[in-house]
Amino acid sequence: MILHICCAPCGGGCVERVKEEGGRPVLFYSNSNLNSLEEFERRLACVRQLAESQQIELVVDPYDHESWLKAVRGYENEPEQGERCRHCFRFSLTRTALFAGERKFCTTLTVSPRKRSKVIFEIGARWENFVPEDFKKRDGYRRSCEIARECGFYRQNYCGCEFSLRDNGGNDENNLS
Repeated sequence: MILHICCAPCGGGCVERVKEEGGRPVLFYSNSNLNSLEEFERRLACVRQLAESQQIELVVDPYDHESWLKAVRGYENEPEQGERCRHCFRFSLTRTALFAGERKFCTTLTVSPRKRSKVIFEIGARWENFVPEDFKKRDGYRRSCEIARECGFYRQNYCGCEFSLRDNGGNDENNLS
């Protein structure tokens, strides 16, 4: 199972769930939506820590913010959970699907209470090998938060794009996206 991962705080509980269900996830870190290479690397450091602690493979999709900006062009002023987010999800899931090929894949995006799983599932439905796993279910968000605290993962309170940071008043510290 290919598991698209946005950050370690979201990923911890998702990795645990996939493993509990008998899977061996391969993490695919694809985060070109992040507003800077520095933020990309900061989150990647914790994703690497998660992968190493779980002894699972990690594949890093190269940071390509310019392509992401083109994908959301015209939606910059949309509110969180609006049309911009739909285009962002499509961008990341498309990159994940290309990497996955014929293998099954899902995403950690569904663990966040700030992300609408239904929208993610609608986008994912275009690929036969997309698995609509709602990681919020069965206390997934709470478990992800516990793992993040236990491991000391960097936590943020915005998705990572400059537009959500702007809408959050520029505050990016110590909260889960």
